[in-house]
Amino acid sequence: MQQLTVGQFKSKFSQVLEKVLQGESVGITYGKSKKKVAALVPYNKVFKNHSIKLGLLTGKASFKIRRGFKMTDEEFLGS
Repeated sequence: MQQLTVGQFKSKFSQVLEKVLQGESVGITYGKSKKKVAALVPYNKVFKNHSIKLGLLTGKASFKIRRGFKMTDEEFLGS
């Protein structure tokens, strides 16, 4: 994973997004100590599988999601 300071990230934003689109991850550091504060990763690496296993209820219960159902990323992640 390539590491960039906030300043480098700001000045190379378009190039960084191109790398992310190609599947690479980029770390972002902050301050003189270069503290790692964030990582920019391809969306499909975070949201690979949309199926949810029901655990103990597998084969005993099911659910359906209606067409048009919408959920924000924050709701999906439980933030």
